[in-house]
Amino acid sequence: MLMEQTLDNMKALRLPGMAQALEEQYGNPALSDLGFDERLAMMVDREHIWRENRRMSRLLQMARLKSSQACLEDIRYGQGRNLDKSLMAQLGSCQWVHHHQNLILTGATGCGKTWLACALGNAACRQGLSVLYVRTPRLFEELRIAHGDGSFGKRLAALAKTDLLILDDWGLAPLSQSDRNDLLEVLDDRVGTRSTLITSQLPAEHWHAYLNDPTLADAILDRIMHASHKITLSGESLRKTIPEKPRETQ
Repeated sequence: MLMEQTLDNMKALRLPGMAQALEEQYGNPALSDLGFDERLAMMVDREHIWRENRRMSRLLQMARLKSSQACLEDIRYGQGRNLDKSLMAQLGSCQWVHHHQNLILTGATGCGKTWLACALGNAACRQGLSVLYVRTPRLFEELRIAHGDGSFGKRLAALAKTDLLILDDWGLAPLSQSDRNDLLEVLDDRVGTRSTLITSQLPAEHWHAYLNDPTLADAILDRIMHASHKITLSGESLRKTIPEKPRETQ
């Protein structure tokens, strides 16, 4: 009876990890020889692990990564991809995010920019950092809608709080004057306080011309290029190495 009441109290106090550990201890006679301190430490450890796993799952869900299964352990370094293992190990530690630096991934379509960005986002989530993946054209669409419904300020504040913002497919479509202004607002809130990862088929040296406004381009690129790492992926399209799915018979 006391056991059931203790378990109920643990669950009421939102200590499910400790409750599960306590049940396991009562069901395992081999643990009966352990002292109180040891058994308590085991329960506290279980609660800590449960909370960390729950937090990581929540961060991964909120990140909305396009390739949710991408992880740094599965990176392909061959095929002339121009990927350095020591650099990737450094980026995988996420110190660049903790130091509020940026990362620019460029290369031809299919070379794995999006996948690599998601793998780094996955690593950041697993270290307790908040991440948001969004295709750049879709971000501008969302910001235009936010202007219309009055939620623009709230949206900017949410983006400013995100530890790592992944902007995929940068440079695919022309920008309007409103898009350029919004982009500057987003980046200005992040410079020196948060990190931004950008993927693009367009080489970085062409970004100034792409932005098509000398004054705003200078301001935007200053905020992006400041304290940024740059990787230019090369090699054949990775999509060529993925076998096509057999067609279903009608």
